[in-house]
Amino acid sequence: MFLILFTLLFVMLACAFWFTKTTKEMPKTWYEWKTEFRYQYIGMTSLMDDFKYRSVDRIELYKQPNRIAVITGGNRGIGLRIVEKLLACDMTVVVGVRNPKAAQEAIEKIVDLKTTGGKLFCEELDVGSLKSVRAFAQKIKSKYEKVDILINNAGIMFAPYKITEDGYESHFVVNFLGHFLLQHLLLPLLKAAGTEEKRARIVNVSSCAHLVGRINYKDINGEKYFSPGDAYSQSKLSQILGTRYLQKVLDDENAHVQVVAVHPGVVDTDLFEHSATTAVPWFNKLLFKTPEQGSRTPVYAAISPRIEGQGGLYLSNCRKGAVHPHVLKADKCERFFKFACDLLKIEQFGSGK
Repeated sequence: MFLILFTLLFVMLACAFWFTKTTKEMPKTWYEWKTEFRYQYIGMTSLMDDFKYRSVDRIELYKQPNRIAVITGGNRGIGLRIVEKLLACDMTVVVGVRNPKAAQEAIEKIVDLKTTGGKLFCEELDVGSLKSVRAFAQKIKSKYEKVDILINNAGIMFAPYKITEDGYESHFVVNFLGHFLLQHLLLPLLKAAGTEEKRARIVNVSSCAHLVGRINYKDINGEKYFSPGDAYSQSKLSQILGTRYLQKVLDDENAHVQVVAVHPGVVDTDLFEHSATTAVPWFNKLLFKTPEQGSRTPVYAAISPRIEGQGGLYLSNCRKGAVHPHVLKADKCERFFKFACDLLKIEQFGSGK
């Protein structure tokens, strides 16, 4: 009997591993096996947290008709539901996406723009192209005198190896570097919007995957060795290190802007298209959050009065989450922030130039 139970347990664990791998292929080296097991552990822990804290994973919407929000990637997944909530707050929402027409149509399917007090504008943006980021930021500057909320939401996960037109690995530039540049360019408008009573906010949509990340300064593009899991976790750790140090910079300037990073939860979206979970779609729908549920923590970070003045936070399920040890070390955050500035040749971050 014990042997039968042990065999059944082994088969169940093997199946769970097979269908939840970060990629459709099996790990080939010991390092890849170790990385995969770390992802499995982090994923399981996050799913348990999502279930445990589901009662506090809530956001109260309220009318804010004079506020302007900018979001990247708001045409599907949690981004689409974030836009829905911001419009319900009667905000002016600018969505930066690759295909503005398709985004407009997707949003109109869930929001009646004729009856909402919010205003929607969809603009072209490929956050994986630094040229596109600069053009998008210039368009925002030409149309608005302030930006109250910037939500850096667009992202990719576990994608095949690709070097972009700017010479950077795709996860690094799409998830982090493009948004880092956008923050730099729009920071003057954010500073113009913030007050001591109500700060402007930057929200970086990150992931619990940052916990297994490491910054490979000598090979940031993974040219010598590439793993989709490593590339993704590196980009997500980059976001949180950048969040932490940028808040220090803003505090030193007495700027009324706060920066928050969030883990939206393990959410059933197209982000998992490159993972093994696509083999069993019901698995994601059964255990993962819906996009609407995944949108709650990012919106909480963007508008909740409960965290007013508490910049530099990392939130999960609308509460403080556990962070990578490097995030708690000021020198680690500063080193990476300056590294990113050097890559983009930024001499004074936030100057908008």
